[in-house]
Amino acid sequence: MQMTNDASATCADELIDSTPSDRYRFSTQPSYVATAAEAVNNYRENPAAIWYKDNADPNDWDGKYAFQRLRHTWFTPHVAPKFKLYRQDKVYAIGSCFARGLENGLAAHNIAVESAAPEFAKLQAANREGSGLGFINKYNTYSILNELRWALEPHAEFPRDSIVPLTQTTWYDPHTNPTLEFVDLQETLERRALMQAVTKRIRDCRGVVLTLGMAEVWRDVKAKVFVNRTPIPSLFKTDPDRYEFQLSSFGENWANLEAIHALLSEYGHSDVHIIVTVSPVPLMNTFSTMDIVVANTWAKSLLRAIAQEWAAAHSNVDYFPSYEIVQNSDRAAAWDLDLRHVRGTGVQHIMDLFVRKYIE
Repeated sequence: MQMTNDASATCADELIDSTPSDRYRFSTQPSYVATAAEAVNNYRENPAAIWYKDNADPNDWDGKYAFQRLRHTWFTPHVAPKFKLYRQDKVYAIGSCFARGLENGLAAHNIAVESAAPEFAKLQAANREGSGLGFINKYNTYSILNELRWALEPHAEFPRDSIVPLTQTTWYDPHTNPTLEFVDLQETLERRALMQAVTKRIRDCRGVVLTLGMAEVWRDVKAKVFVNRTPIPSLFKTDPDRYEFQLSSFGENWANLEAIHALLSEYGHSDVHIIVTVSPVPLMNTFSTMDIVVANTWAKSLLRAIAQEWAAAHSNVDYFPSYEIVQNSDRAAAWDLDLRHVRGTGVQHIMDLFVRKYIE
């Protein structure tokens, strides 16, 4: 991993223009076109194509209509995967906190999950979390792309000047999640090197699970790079002009995902397969002028639409509806009291379906 203090060095957001280049511009054409005969055949062959039928018993547990299936405690969508992974395949999960739940679920099925590296066991969370793995969460498409570039591209340089001092003895890496105790510069850089080393293991993973979480993003104006999440509050006081807030666009997120696909195609497994999901975990807060519920709906809708379009554009990318499973299950069963964190039984339901559909 190379590091630089030179603000003129090429950073991730400089490689992604605010207006996507032609290479990464999203299509204005339909993502799917079928003849009338093909469309009718889709309708006939799809066991979950109908929402409601007159005179059907809404409480029929085995009913195929949506208005019947949505009465179950746990919603189980019809999933027709594009491809399969094998139990001997290595898998890498990257993205928001929901990715950590997916890691646990896959590991429980004896699948090698490279992102849950044993080296991270020494990282002890400073808060109530039981694991320091939350440290590696990546909440937006910029931060996911950043980590992959720094790990995979031979000449990509980590912007050393984006790591900032908090006190005379503690430093903050804004490309991580601050679940750990803040430490001195040397240990902060050691943590960064560890993350880079683990991220490189994605090169050996045939399966990559990408979990999209947030569309509200922050940019370090001085270091010219997007960061992983909202900077810690003290930085707004000590350096109030350093960071700017943005509501990212469809085009920007599309460009990031296309760049991720290009990176994994060039430097990843020769037969890499990507499963993209959207985290059901809502925003904790918003820095926009929107109601938090409205802001969350906007963000998840944007990411959900992009995920579908991205999967349609590539034969080795598929969308898995973990977001829809949680949103359409019984609220009391699915959520903790904060209505933000998905209960363990919900994650287990999602992973059971994932394994049944994608793992051979």
